[in-house]
Amino acid sequence: MIAFLLLVVVLALLGAVHWYVWRRLVRDVTVPGGRARRVGTVLVVVLPLLSVAALTSGRAGAPFLVQQVVAWPGFLWLALLLYVVLALVVGEAVRPVLHRVLVRRAAAAAAAAPAAAPAPAPAPVPVPERGEPVEAPQEAEAAPSAVAGAPASEVSRRLFVARVVGGAAAAVAAGTVANGAYGVLSGPRVKRVTVPLAKLPRAAHGYRIAVVSDIHLGPILGRAHSQRIVDAINATQPDLIAVVGDLVDGTVENLGSAAEPLARLRARHGSFFVTGNHEYFSGADAWVDHVRDLGMRPLRNERLEIPAGFDLAGVDDVAGESEGQGPDFGRALGDRDRSRAAVLLAHQPIVIDDAVAHGVDLQLSGHTHGGQLWPGNFLAELANPTVAGLERYGDTQLYVSRGAGAWGPPVRVGAPSDITIVQLASKQA
Repeated sequence: MIAFLLLVVVLALLGAVHWYVWRRLVRDVTVPGGRARRVGTVLVVVLPLLSVAALTSGRAGAPFLVQQVVAWPGFLWLALLLYVVLALVVGEAVRPVLHRVLVRRAAAAAAAAPAAAPAPAPAPVPVPERGEPVEAPQEAEAAPSAVAGAPASEVSRRLFVARVVGGAAAAVAAGTVANGAYGVLSGPRVKRVTVPLAKLPRAAHGYRIAVVSDIHLGPILGRAHSQRIVDAINATQPDLIAVVGDLVDGTVENLGSAAEPLARLRARHGSFFVTGNHEYFSGADAWVDHVRDLGMRPLRNERLEIPAGFDLAGVDDVAGESEGQGPDFGRALGDRDRSRAAVLLAHQPIVIDDAVAHGVDLQLSGHTHGGQLWPGNFLAELANPTVAGLERYGDTQLYVSRGAGAWGPPVRVGAPSDITIVQLASKQA
């Protein structure tokens, strides 16, 4: 019952938002019955339907080609809708100010105009010769019609204000989304972070871990996306590669070929993988097997000793609890030698309390996307202890990557995608 009520509230909210967008970008700026109004109305109806199809087609088992067809317009509309609404809301404050300026300018112009000249005498009507037809006098061109009794000048001002504000809002939103999409499709940037660990031996000083999360291969981001990530990681020549969940949004059958470039990842001590919540929407066990075939080692609530002198552990994502899996910290970390430094791979930052309780020195996570679309970072802060970057919790440090891809709209605003080279530093060096 609660889920049904929530669905009704969400649908009502979406309906209200789309009505507002239609009113400001279609009704207020077009002529009633005109072609532009008809086209705009159709788009405001069709685009949200495509968004719903983009969100649901994968889980509904639609053919992958259908998922790809609806994904681009459907997901891009969601991003565009967000920034159109934000820009229009700001425009509500601009609208009365601009209208007042136009009214005052018109009043000033009328006051400064010279006295009206006397109307010219009507031109004589030529008398037709005998036998010529008599032409009826032509009607003067009709003045613009008034709206709700308003004079034509006021109607023109309202239309001008609506078009200026609506056009500016649409341009700002389109530019924001285009720039955000370019950032995702051009590939993640490489960041470098140095993390000192008290228990790290001198021999491991400078050890480099390439951390990549939230790649999100799917109907939009495919093989070219994974190849860009592989090229960026290999160019850094890391000692170890950690793929920290949310690799895919789809099945192995549909996305196995898109993930194939990951087989070319190269690091001195190998590549490791832990599940994210989206793997459990896409067949986690099948993906774990496929990742293993690609040369990465899955860490499913397990730990191993890295030759450089520290422990590397990984836990399943908390979403796996619905399938009887999920994180098992006791199994992964319970019997280890706590005099050794421990690095934990865990997709979601929310497990940091368990990491602290088990004496982890550094947890590497993703999941948040840094908010992905501003102001989404404020919502992400409500659900996660750290949204992006490095923070300390007691004796444990937590690093959260913004991720290398994007979920839903292939757009990032205020949260650029990244691959992070985490360089470990020994305090004994």
